Amino acid sequence: MSKLKRSVLYWVLLAPLIVLTLFPFAVMLVTALKPTEEMLSSSWWPSRPVWGNFVTMYTETAFGPALANSLIVSLVTTVLTVLVAIPAAYALSRYRFAARGAFRQFLLVSQMLSPIVLVFGLFRLLVELSAYLSTKLGLQIQLIDSLSGVTFIYIAFNLAFAVWMLQSYFSTIPKDLEEAAWIEGASPFATLVKVFLPLALPAMAVTAIFTFINAWNEYVIALTMLRKQEAYTLPLQVVNLVAGRYTVEWNYVMAAALAATIPIAILFTWLQRYLMRGLALGAVK
Repeated sequence: MSKLKRSVLYWVLLAPLIVLTLFPFAVMLVTALKPTEEMLSSSWWPSRPVWGNFVTMYTETAFGPALANSLIVSLVTTVLTVLVAIPAAYALSRYRFAARGAFRQFLLVSQMLSPIVLVFGLFRLLVELSAYLSTKLGLQIQLIDSLSGVTFIYIAFNLAFAVWMLQSYFSTIPKDLEEAAWIEGASPFATLVKVFLPLALPAMAVTAIFTFINAWNEYVIALTMLRKQEAYTLPLQVVNLVAGRYTVEWNYVMAAALAATIPIAILFTWLQRYLMRGLALGAVK
């Protein structure tokens, strides 16, 4: 079979998957461009696409502050989670200590707990922690109805997953490379920074991507912990366009949903090569 025929065959086989993947985005785009009076019409494409729906949605639905809140929470969660997970994963992959196996199993078991099961206890925990910091330490840190409290919970939920992902990949990196650096006189810290971590960059990218997505899309915890609209993250603000309303302006809802997917698409495009390398080389086992 020639190269051209093989390429055509591959595209034919992939066509149904591509259509299924792009269909929801096409529906969101078409609906977002429809005028309000054509929302219930049977026509697929609007008679006059209204690109101004995106501008109206941004200015009248508090989309901008919610987008900024989600970016802040997701980025801080991703950076702090990866920074904390790296030494923990390195210790799991390179050192032998008591209850090491039990700790690895604990990381897996912790992923079975749904946030819905723990959300009430987490709310009480943040209330008590805020009161303790205020009365005992004199620190006026508001953890309820604040992005800092939500970020703290997101880090806790994603940390076990990040450690498990990283230690699986770290175990595939030959220890001989580190020992060779030690023989050359490098300190353990210098070896970790200059030799080990560059080799682990694909796994770190994969972990960062999944952590960012988990924080970006999370809804239940944010719904419980955030009350003020100015502190809403993007999922809360998008749902707020639908919930509790007599009439739903679907063009604005779809415009908001489509705009909310853009940062994730950019992130995947930017880190695609690291994602594929990390998955192929054993970041997930």
